[in-house]
Amino acid sequence: MEYCYSSKLAWSLVLAFAMAAAITSPCAAQNAPADFVSLHNSSRALVGVGPVTWDTTVANYALSYANQRKADCSLVHSGGTYGENIFWGSAGGTWTASSAVTMWTDEKQFYDYATNTCATNKVCGHYTQVVWTSSTSIGCARVVCDSNRGVFIICNYSLRGNIAGQKPY
Repeated sequence: MEYCYSSKLAWSLVLAFAMAAAITSPCAAQNAPADFVSLHNSSRALVGVGPVTWDTTVANYALSYANQRKADCSLVHSGGTYGENIFWGSAGGTWTASSAVTMWTDEKQFYDYATNTCATNKVCGHYTQVVWTSSTSIGCARVVCDSNRGVFIICNYSLRGNIAGQKPY
């Protein structure tokens, strides 16, 4: 009888741990400040630009704006004083920091450093913001939008990049 009780207790503990693991969102670990910083710094290192650090003031700004977009999930820029990249992923997808930063940095293929321009009919300003040399701190946020509208991710940059007539690095 003691063995059966111990076995039930052990199984109860295993079940409790399994339930706790299931409740913990796997995306949370992929959307931490360190994830955003690491992803940015990998791209910056490829072009010889120094690293960015996490800035809680900038992150609070990003979170405040992301919460404003939570109701509609619209890809509308905040118009604030920081540089900014935004991302939207449709409902049902597993959208993480990597999803957003990868989409932005994939624009590298469209950026011509020699002419400081994007390829015709292509976008590259998200990429240039990621690698902008004077942008030394970032703050990012991710929200799940209301009414199953998807996920909104934003990164803000201090100092702002994409200054007309200047190269990013």
